[in-house]
Amino acid sequence: MLCLGIESTAHTFGCAVVDEKGRILSDARAVYRAPEGKGIHPREASRHHIEASHGVLKEALSQAGAGMKDIDLVGYSAGPGLGPCLRVGAVVARTVAGYHKKPLVPVNHALGHIELGAALTGASDPLVLLVSGGHTMILAFLEKRWRVFGETLDITIGQLLDQFGRAMGFASPCGGRIEKLASESSGQYLHLPYVVKGNDVSFSGMLTAAVKLASTSKMADVCYSLQETSFAMLAEAVERALSFTGKKEMMIVGGVSANKRLAQMLEMACERQASRFFACPIKYAGDNGAQIAWTAILDYKKTKKAVKIPDAFATQSWRLDTVDVAWR
Repeated sequence: MLCLGIESTAHTFGCAVVDEKGRILSDARAVYRAPEGKGIHPREASRHHIEASHGVLKEALSQAGAGMKDIDLVGYSAGPGLGPCLRVGAVVARTVAGYHKKPLVPVNHALGHIELGAALTGASDPLVLLVSGGHTMILAFLEKRWRVFGETLDITIGQLLDQFGRAMGFASPCGGRIEKLASESSGQYLHLPYVVKGNDVSFSGMLTAAVKLASTSKMADVCYSLQETSFAMLAEAVERALSFTGKKEMMIVGGVSANKRLAQMLEMACERQASRFFACPIKYAGDNGAQIAWTAILDYKKTKKAVKIPDAFATQSWRLDTVDVAWR
């Protein structure tokens, strides 16, 4: 079985072909780049996706050495995400599946991050930290659903990094630039609000304080302190969740999982709890079509459920803990 996966939740329009053994046969992407100091404008990003969609789809099929006649299934990211961007992906998926008479499977984007991460790392029953521009959640699987053991109370860790970076005039996404600047710091820590409530975290106060500090302190030291404080909050919440759940595996997925310092902190937390640490490979940490294709395969093989072409949907708000997972 070959599945074409289409991803379009935010700045990335991606297509990939994956087989039923989890082999990624192709991975093509086009990324919308916002002007420096600006965030993702949904209308502009969706326009980018419209213009890029044909070329990305063609490239994905070419890399896989396949045509649509070889594709057995089409999966698409149905949410959560930016409405205009989601709708572009849904329209492309509907068009391709309808014209070529292929089953169409809607996929929860967050679930895609987890399932591809598990496939690529070999984690079987992990506590998961999902960290990206759209998510900051600590999750464990129980009775056919991913259950939330902690999450952000306001902005996500990805939003913290991006909003701080944009305030400094950086181009989005800003995480890589902040990580580089943090590595250039002498280790001078600047006090920032540390807010952990149970297993939940709050970053909005830290954002305000960091922006204010940037006007009087070295940028490298502010970036260092921003990372150290926010990542320590996440590591504390994860370690508490590991202790509570007794999980012997911990996996980090999502775009922010590419940050080496965050991974280092989490590894130390896992060592203290005698848990194995898994991190999604950097190449697939960000949004991509492979996560959608693989999750669609898992779903369809187990349930044989597909949506009728006219009923294909896209929803900006689709919480992961509302999704039934039949294949685990």
